[in-house]
Amino acid sequence: MLETLAGLALRRRRAVVVVALLLAVLGGAAGSTLFTKLTAGGFDDPQSESGRAASTLTSDFGHAQSNLTLLVTAPGGVDKPAATAAGVSLGKKLAAEPRIADVISYWGGARAPQLRGAGGDKALILATITGDETEVEKRVKELLPRYQGTHDGLGVKVGGYAPLQHEIIDQGQKDATKGEMIAFPVTLVLLVFVFGSLVAAALPLLIALVTVLLCMGFMWVLASLTTLSSLSVSVITLLGLGLAIDYSLLIVNRYREQLRAGHDEREAVHGTLLSAGRTVVFSAITVAVALAGLAWFPLPAVRSMAYAGVATALLAALASVTLLPAVLVALGPRIEKGRVFRRRERPATAELENGFWHRLATFVMRRPLPIATLVTAFLLLLGAPFLGIKLGMPDERTLPESCMSRQVVTEIRADFDTSEQSALQVVVPDAPASGEIASYATALSRLDDVARVDTSTGSYVNGAQAGPAAEAHQRFGGDGSVFLSVTPTSADADLTAGLVREIRDAPAPSGTLVGGTAAVNEDATSSIIHWLPYALVSVVLAMLVLLFLVTGSVLVPFIAVLLSGLSLTATFGALVWIFQDGHLSGLLGGFTVTGDIAATVPVMLFALSFGLAMDYQIFLLARIREEYEITGDGNAAVARGLERIGRIVTAAAVLISVVFLAFAVSDITLSKAYGIGLPLAVLMDATLIRGLLLPALMRLGGRATWWAPAPLRRLHARFGLKESDGGPHTVHAMAEPAPAAHR
Repeated sequence: MLETLAGLALRRRRAVVVVALLLAVLGGAAGSTLFTKLTAGGFDDPQSESGRAASTLTSDFGHAQSNLTLLVTAPGGVDKPAATAAGVSLGKKLAAEPRIADVISYWGGARAPQLRGAGGDKALILATITGDETEVEKRVKELLPRYQGTHDGLGVKVGGYAPLQHEIIDQGQKDATKGEMIAFPVTLVLLVFVFGSLVAAALPLLIALVTVLLCMGFMWVLASLTTLSSLSVSVITLLGLGLAIDYSLLIVNRYREQLRAGHDEREAVHGTLLSAGRTVVFSAITVAVALAGLAWFPLPAVRSMAYAGVATALLAALASVTLLPAVLVALGPRIEKGRVFRRRERPATAELENGFWHRLATFVMRRPLPIATLVTAFLLLLGAPFLGIKLGMPDERTLPESCMSRQVVTEIRADFDTSEQSALQVVVPDAPASGEIASYATALSRLDDVARVDTSTGSYVNGAQAGPAAEAHQRFGGDGSVFLSVTPTSADADLTAGLVREIRDAPAPSGTLVGGTAAVNEDATSSIIHWLPYALVSVVLAMLVLLFLVTGSVLVPFIAVLLSGLSLTATFGALVWIFQDGHLSGLLGGFTVTGDIAATVPVMLFALSFGLAMDYQIFLLARIREEYEITGDGNAAVARGLERIGRIVTAAAVLISVVFLAFAVSDITLSKAYGIGLPLAVLMDATLIRGLLLPALMRLGGRATWWAPAPLRRLHARFGLKESDGGPHTVHAMAEPAPAAHR
């Protein structure tokens, strides 16, 4: 395949450039409307018990959770005649809007006390915007400017689930733009330091831009077929910039090596694609496999990140092995144009021993056991806070305090009885006799944390019927189905989560389903925990296979996976220490400390960080293997391989960290967690892991490091990655290591 691509880049370079740029423009044009197709939700499991309960409530009862809230402030009091008249008018106006249903207003008749603030100057109007998520998002945009502000002397703030999702999407779009505006110029400056010339420095950014635009277009198409979360855009931007720059650095660096070796531009491109090009392809597959592990989780937000991550990794590699070689051939010697300063050339083979990375690897391999012990202990110490992690689910506090929807929730929690809004819905699809429903409702009302149970047979409190069935109770009965509304004594998250478990453990009619916000959060967390082992095992097994194809060794893949996992300890420890415990909040731009971590964050960070860690392992191990084929000396191969690739991988790690850190300025706590966690993982892997632990463990592995049984050696010879282009310098086969190499 790479032979074909090399020929394409050499013979049809103009066509390759034109087609790539045209597709990028089309992708960018489609991607400009991508945010209108995305949802900010997706943190629920549609197939869980709470998901099935929600579906039954919609299909059998036409019941949907209120997703629009008007927080109304009347300076003179909500019960004054003028406020009453204005409130009635406001409620009628909202009810007359298209796609608005189930309007419940404090001024609607009975004046429910739970809709009146404790101070008497605030009241609520609740409603449901109907339709799918795209239609709801469109209506929110139209309703916000019409209702937010002053109406007949009443102050109105618009909140609720639908405006909250709208603000998350809107804020995410602003943060992505802000992150790109920071990352691109800073990255360009750093690339100039790496390459020394403006033209060479611009190439990785060109590939990054094309990759991001292509991914946006792909996700636009995918969003027309399935539900996608707005978080997928952050993945595209982060990985698109980072991986495209990484792969471009590797290819441009090898291309320059080929030129310095005396090859002309065409020979250099051909040799680069057959060596570094293979590494890029394997690396992209590795990252894609790591992120594909997220597809095990049924939460749409997590799966969206899997789709975006896989597409981004593969498209970054495709652009790097097609467009970039074509541009290199077209530029020829002009790649050195715009030289800012003279860059020190890489040392010749005879001078490799004088390089920093060679000296470091040699130093480590002389005393591998104490160094490996100290570094491992240090990483485990940094990761210790992760043992105290407390999982939760994201809520309005992930947004900055300036967001209106967050302000509405905060004021409602402070001034209103929110237990009504935290009610659980218990659905009985095949409704038994009314007497059995009454007995079940009575039993539930006896639970310690239940304030009231409402159903088709009446209301129940403390194990007794508090009120007979009335017209208001008819909505609890459907076509052969019944549901019960269970109001907790408090809106406390821990209490409502515990109540979900109590109700599910209590005797109930056959087929009973428990739903509601607390049940959704409980099921989402349980779903992540349930599917996590499947995701981990599948990803690790796939990584072991891929790393065997890179190294031809049985032991090295296990070492690489172990080290990549170990590099994450500091990341997860920092995650808890910063975002759960609240350290450095002011330094990092301020965010609300909730005392827990969204359950999706560790999972997503693991996939992203592990994939990137393996990405760098592929870069390094492929070059070490090439050196081992040349020398047959395991220790020398590690030192020489690290020296040859160390500078460029360090540059790649720094550059991708800059890209990620640019997104730490995000005002969304989830995005900020990625912007802090990912650079930590990358930098740990680029320093402690690659510079110290890998050489130490490969030295401790001795003769076994590069061993493989004969059948696996034959398998590797046929399908494995060879970083070398197979030139005459390759003199050593990997069948058996030289005995002297590990003495």
